[in-house]
Amino acid sequence: MTARDHAMLRLAVDLAILTVRNNALHVLVITRGKEPFLGSLALPGGFLRAGEDLRAAAVRELREETGLDGRDMHLEQLATYGRPDRDPRGRVVSVAYLTIAPDLPAPEAGSDAASALWVPISKAQSRLAFDHDDILRDAVERARTRLEFTTLATAFCGPTFTVGDLRKVYEVVWDQPLDPRNFSRKVLNTAGFIEATGQKRIPQLGRPAALYRRGDQQTLNPPILRSNGGPELEAISVDR
Repeated sequence: MTARDHAMLRLAVDLAILTVRNNALHVLVITRGKEPFLGSLALPGGFLRAGEDLRAAAVRELREETGLDGRDMHLEQLATYGRPDRDPRGRVVSVAYLTIAPDLPAPEAGSDAASALWVPISKAQSRLAFDHDDILRDAVERARTRLEFTTLATAFCGPTFTVGDLRKVYEVVWDQPLDPRNFSRKVLNTAGFIEATGQKRIPQLGRPAALYRRGDQQTLNPPILRSNGGPELEAISVDR
C-alpha cells in the first residue's frame, strides 16, 4: 500500500445520551457483550448498514442496545472521530450523536450489549472503551456550552418548575455552585426564557416558591456564562 492509496474504512455511529438523574449528570452506557473490549463500558453505537441514513442508524443502535426509542429525541451530530487506531478491528470512522433529555427511562440491554445503565459522568470518565472517553468529554462540553447560549436547561425541568429547580440543572451540568440571587435576577430579566404561571409550590417546610414554565425563546441574549473559577467556590455569579 502506498501513501497515495485510498483508505478502506467502515462507518459507525456512537451516541452520547445525557440526562439529569438524582441531582447528577448521567450518561447512558452499555457493557460490551463481545470483543473487542468484552465486559468494558462503552457508549451505545454500531456500524452503518448498507443503504442506511446516519440518523436512522443512530436510532436503530439505540433501540437495539438499550431499548430506548430515539425517533422523537433531538439527536444532533456532535463530531466525527477517525483516529487510525481508534478501533482494533480496522479503520473505523464514527459519527457521534448527542442527545440531552430529561426523565429518560431505565434502559434494557440487547444486541451485543450485556447490560445498559445510567452512570454518573464522574464514574464513566476514563473507563470507556475505544475513544469513547473523548466523545463523552466533547459531549459534556457541548451540553455545558448549550446551557450558556440556549434555553435548553428548561428541557430538564418538568412542565412547571421553580427558579431553584432551574438553577439546580445549571449546577449539575456545569458542576459549579451558582449564587441564587444573581442567577434569579439573570433568569427573570431575560425576556422569553421562562414565563410565570401565577401558581406557587407549597412545600411542607419553608416558603412558597413561584412556578414557571418554558418561554418561547430558544437562545439567550445575553448568554448566561460559566465562571472561570472552579466548583470549589462557594458562590459564583453568572453576571460578567
